[in-house]
Formats: sequence, structure tokens, C-alpha cells
Amino acid sequence: MEKQKTKISEIMQEKDKTVRDKKYNKYVKQVTPTFSTLKNCVAAYIVGGIICVIGQGLTNFFLSRTGDIELAKSYTTLCLVFMSVFLTGIGIYQKIAKFGGAGTLVPITGFANSVAAPAVEYKKEGQVFGIGCKVFTIAGPVILYGIFSSWVLGLIYYILKQIGIV
Repeated sequence: MEKQKTKISEIMQEKDKTVRDKKYNKYVKQVTPTFSTLKNCVAAYIVGGIICVIGQGLTNFFLSRTGDIELAKSYTTLCLVFMSVFLTGIGIYQKIAKFGGAGTLVPITGFANSVAAPAVEYKKEGQVFGIGCKVFTIAGPVILYGIFSSWVLGLIYYILKQIGIV
């Protein structure tokens, strides 16, 4: 008798688990966002292209004013970073990024956004502990790995140049 109760209890637990798993899988399917790879690629291409066209337009403008390509590139970089941080601060860049996806992350504007966004998010915690600390949440590792990887690549280049390959 006791064995039958145990067996029935095990069967009921297994049935409950199966029903629970089915309900959970159905819920996951409902809340998981669906996306179109083609649509995302086209949106990224368009937004990234617009950012690059703006950058080229700025470069052409500054080149016509200064006559120095290096100075024009520097001014362009500063303008793109400023526009990205400004748009992040007023909440527009996030909307552009939601539509354009990776198209907003690849150019320098994506880096500026990723540095400014944590600072804007934590501004309610104050100037020092909010903005001052959180602004380096993304920038710190990027700067660290950027410097380290440039050092490694410079070392490889130096070695290859010494042995006559480059």
C-alpha cells in the first residue's frame, strides 16, 4: 500500500513538473523579443552611414576653413563626441541606438555614448559618487585594453622590423 502511494506521488510530481515546464516555456516564448536580422542590418547600415556622412561633412567643412587635414580631423572628432554626449544627455541617443543598433556603436559616437550614459544614469547620486565615479565604468577598461593592445602591437611591429620582415 505504501509503495503504491509513493508511486502515485512520484507520478503526480512528474506530471506537475511537466505542466509547469510547458507553462514556463510558453511564457518565455511570449516575452522573448523577436527580431529580424535583415531589418537590424539595414537599420545599422543606415544609421552608421548617416553618422559617417555627418563626420565627412564636418571634415570637409573644417578642411575648407583651416586647410589642414589633421586639424580638420581633430575638430570633426571633437564635434562627433560632443554631439553624441549631448544627445545622450537629453535622451535622444538611446532612441537612435534602439533603432540603429550596432550602427551607433561602431563609430566614435558609440564610445562617447557608452562613457556618458553611466554618468547620466547615476547623476542622482551626486557629482562625485554618481557622475565622477560612473563615467569611468566603461572608459576605464577601454582605455586600459586600448593602451595595452597598442603596446603589444607596437612590440610586434618593432620585432618584425628588427628581423627585416616589415
